[in-house]
Amino acid sequence: MSRIGRLPITVPSGVEVKLDGREVTVKGSKGELSRTIAQGITLEIEDGTITVNRPDDSREARSLHGLTRSLINNMIIGVTEGFTKKLEIVGTGYRVQAKGSDLEFALGYSHPVPVEAPDGITFTVEGANKLAVTGIDKQQVGEVAANIRKLRRPDPYKGKGVRYEGEQLRRKAGKAGK
Repeated sequence: MSRIGRLPITVPSGVEVKLDGREVTVKGSKGELSRTIAQGITLEIEDGTITVNRPDDSREARSLHGLTRSLINNMIIGVTEGFTKKLEIVGTGYRVQAKGSDLEFALGYSHPVPVEAPDGITFTVEGANKLAVTGIDKQQVGEVAANIRKLRRPDPYKGKGVRYEGEQLRRKAGKAGK
């Protein structure tokens, strides 16, 4: 058995989980998420716990077992607490500012770089060089944060660019002097 897959998922009060065929819908105080589970994986919803089961011990079933359990658990966490990714902007003249619900970056290019907020994502600007990406879907929050980081990746020589909060950079030595 998968160590992750066999763990039961506890459903907190205020969260409603519905199973309609292979479609799982989770409703909570922050919103609603739904996902289609893989073929063969079954769910049992009983008095506040969800158990994920697999049909056999094939390699594919084993890999989908833990994945499905993690996805459903992340949906429950998302509709109750939400997910946040924090980003830092490092570099002289590099900054971010909020324009309504969207962002505008100054990242050393000849023009400002606008970023629109997709549905379900909110941006919070904390000062000129810190921002937070918040939402209920963990995958979407991570993807939006990665796309923002992609605008100007951290430079290994000077360390300038957009990075995750607490991200450790591997710094390289520059040219050797005479």
